Amino acid sequence: MRIAIIYWSGTGNTESMATLIAEGARENGAEVEVLPVSQCDADILARYDRFAFGCPSMGDEELEDMEFEPFFAGIEAGLTGKHVALFGSYGWGDGQWMRDWEQRVIANGAKLFEEGLAIQEDPSGEADDCRAFGSRFSAV
Repeated sequence: MRIAIIYWSGTGNTESMATLIAEGARENGAEVEVLPVSQCDADILARYDRFAFGCPSMGDEELEDMEFEPFFAGIEAGLTGKHVALFGSYGWGDGQWMRDWEQRVIANGAKLFEEGLAIQEDPSGEADDCRAFGSRFSAV
């Protein structure tokens, strides 16, 4: 199984989550590539079996709008039938950006894995949760 973990990170927290999620998936035997969104385009959908997308909450609880949102908007219709996991960090709010994102993924016919993993600020205290999320995602 090939998993792409695609993320955008402003402070490094979501990048750390991506790395930890990849560790958990690899422990389950998955082949995992961790990629910043700046290195991705729509062709990526043909190269992997599953996708984990990571983006922190920005502004008024929304996805980062310069790189991540345009990329995601360009591929979301192609996620139909694919296994998708969502994750990201936040500094304030109640996680509305994640709930909105989950609904968007479901509306496009993707197979949403669990609820998105949202961690407040630095994920180092939640490292085991991130690894377990990756392990479970690679096992579905």
